[in-house]
Amino acid sequence: MDNTSGSSGSSLPAAYFSTTTSSFAEFLKMQAPDLLPGRRGGLAASAKDLEAPHGTTIVAVTFSGGVLIAGDRRATSGNLIASRDMDKVSVTDEYSAVGIAGTAGLAIELVRLYAVELAHYEKIEGVSLSLDGKTNKLATMVKGNLEVAMAGLAVLPLFVGYDIEADDPKRAGRIVSYDVTGGRYEESAGYHAIGSGSLFAKSALKKLYDPDASEEAAIRSAIESLYDAADDDTATGGPDLVRRIFPTVVTITAERGAELLPADQAAAIAEAVVEGRREQAASGRS
Repeated sequence: MDNTSGSSGSSLPAAYFSTTTSSFAEFLKMQAPDLLPGRRGGLAASAKDLEAPHGTTIVAVTFSGGVLIAGDRRATSGNLIASRDMDKVSVTDEYSAVGIAGTAGLAIELVRLYAVELAHYEKIEGVSLSLDGKTNKLATMVKGNLEVAMAGLAVLPLFVGYDIEADDPKRAGRIVSYDVTGGRYEESAGYHAIGSGSLFAKSALKKLYDPDASEEAAIRSAIESLYDAADDDTATGGPDLVRRIFPTVVTITAERGAELLPADQAAAIAEAVVEGRREQAASGRS
């Protein structure tokens, strides 16, 4: 059999059947580096001339027994709305999820590659990465995008995960943020926000956050904070009652793992938030 063939009848190179690395990103770097986010030829050089859509506000909140991440749905290109219904929050494995802000196309590509990276590692090693391993792996991938980030196409993820090895299950939800150089920062406040509306969202969460809140109450707080961000930041989209577009929410608990909040539940909570604000406004005028 030809040594360049990994198995009988296969035309793939032998490298595709090697287990020398459990990192899919490293394998891709060796076999097809142009497929990595931010590695397209000439991308950094021409970045200043691109009008790429940008994703905006993401919030994360811990609660008693878990953690959640939520994002608005708007993407902007300059002063224009590029998309009204972009999903910026993704489940990346059984106990983790990532939200993205920054250059939308590269960010989505990076998160998809990251999810494959986690699945590939588990298949090769037979166990999943630890939570610290997951956050460090994402930091390495963000750092790999530094060249185009410096040219203006920055990608900033916000990671949430449930630590199944934590001593206290009620405090096992963790939030980790990053900078464009791959710097990794665990957020100890129990909440965090990134993106253009993050200042307003964090200000809201500072008042709303309760570490012992139920899952439902935490979801309500997250959507309240996104509403406040949209109220003051034009790049953040609030609940769109006409088009039926509402925030994306992912919750992570020990019992259910990471799961996307059903659209009807997200809609019901968002509508309750809007109704509550309407009642407050009416009360203020009376």
